[in-house]
Amino acid sequence: MIITLKQNAAETEVSRLRSELEEKGFIIHPVEGARYNILGLIGDTASLDARQIESLDFVDKVTRIQEPYKKANRKFHPDDSVINVGGALIGGGHFAVMAGPCSVETPEQVLETAKACKEAGATILRGGAFKPRTSPYSFQGMGPEGLELLELAKKETGLPIVSEVMDISQLQYFDNVDMLQIGARNMQNFTLLKEVGKLNKPVLLKRGLSATYEEWLMAAEYIMSEGNEQVVLCERGIRTFETKTRNTLDVTAIPMMHELSHLPIIMDPSHAAGMSRMVRPLSLASVGGGADGLMIEVHNDPSKALCDGPQALRPDQFTSLMKEVIALRQALVECTK
Repeated sequence: MIITLKQNAAETEVSRLRSELEEKGFIIHPVEGARYNILGLIGDTASLDARQIESLDFVDKVTRIQEPYKKANRKFHPDDSVINVGGALIGGGHFAVMAGPCSVETPEQVLETAKACKEAGATILRGGAFKPRTSPYSFQGMGPEGLELLELAKKETGLPIVSEVMDISQLQYFDNVDMLQIGARNMQNFTLLKEVGKLNKPVLLKRGLSATYEEWLMAAEYIMSEGNEQVVLCERGIRTFETKTRNTLDVTAIPMMHELSHLPIIMDPSHAAGMSRMVRPLSLASVGGGADGLMIEVHNDPSKALCDGPQALRPDQFTSLMKEVIALRQALVECTK
């Protein structure tokens, strides 16, 4: 249940209502909005008389909700959340571009790619140190050593870093990582979600291969229920009957997530298509659809990449794409004036 308060609601009256509800066993989550303040109730509200609460002079309206996700729900949090990743902002009109190699391979590869990405306009450096691979014989990443190389690139370029954590045991290595990535295969690893929820660190939550919107938001709810509300959603393509592309990028997820949730949503066109030539059109479609950011794989020499080379852009290709992304965003802003 959501209780929307009037703008002139007296603090003493609101405190009295909160105390009465808490005595009945409800958990209250107050939210201060730009125009309204809200009290979000968690618990079995079936016994509450919504009309009686709505009759209070300082209450604007009472809304019952059915969705099982409360903290991620826009009804509880009308204003867009803005997530700060080491100084790079995502959401609420702030656009972020995460770029870098699929996996960390060598110091030269990471640093050269990081410098090129920053020069082109990227705001966050992405790179994998622990890699979930379909085949056990594929390159699994450099582990802690890979994170150290990302940290060196961060010191050299100033870019905050995001990298994937696959297991609770790996969290000890992520102290200097600015944002934790939960991959598609771990979207419903609830034990891992709870643990990252206990940290004061932004989390990038990728959508599972076959996850529904509600399942995706419930995964975010697991993180947020533990106290960490710094969650960014990432659509990376879902598994459909189509075999021409690696996955199917669900652009519909952008307006739908903005409608259902206050959390930012970014798009990963690299994993969606699995082909570098598809990254540009999918990126521009995502920007046009209202995404809060992009996650793009960039490698200084994709032909020699140890992981996902066919979907990675060269630095010059990324630079060209960024010019178009910036131009498109500016054009969209002009159209809304």
